[in-house]
Amino acid sequence: MSATALRRGLWHTVVGLLLLCVLAGCSSTSFFYNRLDFFVPWYLGDYVSLDRSQDELLENQLQPFLAWHRQDELPRYIALLDRAQSTLDRPVTRDDLADLVVDGERALDRLQNRALDWMLVLGDALREDQLADFMRELREQQAEFEEKYLERDDARYQDDACERLQDNARRYLGRLQSEQKTRLAVGCASLQRSDGVWLAEREAWLDRVEVLLQREPDWHAALRQALTQRRENVADAYRDIWSHNTSVIQRAVVDLLNTRTERQDVHLRRELGKLRADLVALVEQGRDDAARLATSAGEA
Repeated sequence: MSATALRRGLWHTVVGLLLLCVLAGCSSTSFFYNRLDFFVPWYLGDYVSLDRSQDELLENQLQPFLAWHRQDELPRYIALLDRAQSTLDRPVTRDDLADLVVDGERALDRLQNRALDWMLVLGDALREDQLADFMRELREQQAEFEEKYLERDDARYQDDACERLQDNARRYLGRLQSEQKTRLAVGCASLQRSDGVWLAEREAWLDRVEVLLQREPDWHAALRQALTQRRENVADAYRDIWSHNTSVIQRAVVDLLNTRTERQDVHLRRELGKLRADLVALVEQGRDDAARLATSAGEA
């Protein structure tokens, strides 16, 4: 399997985890992507064009990482999904959703910490021009985000937020009733704008990354420390807005889940069942791959 295919396979599992966080009432996946945006581009392959030797290096580094992810992490995702499904058998509470979000955050922390091992190895192998291209792409993306999001007025911001929330709800519940749409709109009206503080945080992080990618002798440790400090030193304005919006959205999600129709309940359980089946299939594939490798090693 090529490194590109491996990167895509990992990305699908991360998306699955993020969807669980959305189901749990997270106000926006951008909070989680904000933690991941330094290294996600590398395994998506959209920001750095690798030569053959670098692609082989990445594939070799990814193999043990993916084995860990499938053997240790995917079963945890399945357990998290099972917990989410079990809440549907009774009235859902805010505490149910909050607990799921906490476990989702912990899973993403484990993913980031483990992924840094191979990303730093790849970082050592990149040429200066590749690192320059990487930063240029991120800067251009930052400019695109600012143009797309900051030019909106408050009314447009709330409309966009409500539209995203309704899209997520329809994905899991199917067609929404008029009263449900109205309740979502009321909730969205109390959301606070997060795009400005998020983009300011992101720009400051890009400045820090650009310095770290000068690859001084201790740059591995410096990057790990910077990531830890980034979590701890999030601006109060960003943290307060995220906390407020999370509370608003969780209340809306609880309301939706507890007022779902029988038809919506069937749709929701079917969608969650599909996601669970995908995760189980990945776990089984990982076991089969491990068994084949063990057999090959024994024959050799």
